[in-house]
Amino acid sequence: MRLDPLSLPVRFDAHDSRADGGLRHIELHRERVVLRRALHGMQMSVNVRVSDFLGVALRGLDDAQMLVLVHRDPSLTIPLCVSSDADEIATAWQMWSDIFALPLLPQDKPREPAARRRRHNAIRTRRPKFLVRRRGGDLLNPANLHQGEREIIARD
Repeated sequence: MRLDPLSLPVRFDAHDSRADGGLRHIELHRERVVLRRALHGMQMSVNVRVSDFLGVALRGLDDAQMLVLVHRDPSLTIPLCVSSDADEIATAWQMWSDIFALPLLPQDKPREPAARRRRHNAIRTRRPKFLVRRRGGDLLNPANLHQGEREIIARD
């Protein structure tokens, strides 16, 4: 499989293991990509801007190399070219990157897990829940202030 980046727009079928019939139909334009497939009898069409893709990546197969348009969602990743010729893959990789104005992504390598982030307790500095429900006292109300008086309270 080899798509020509200079002859866009182009329509082709690609393998999709989750789609009905195992195929999805792809329309590739300079500014957008339209994916059509059927899933459990329901026809769906997804329109994705090319700028939403991460870049053009090179993936290694058993005896060949494969160029793909990589999206954050792996089900939206699109194959562009498969070849065993290293020079052909290198020129196609650069051409697809230039046409879509997307970066060249290196071969997929196993990523190390990110370091665990330290969580900060945002509610620690707030008032406790039962104090939030209570109304605060009004200390400036002159009816409640008794200054300079000696008051005696007698209880029966």
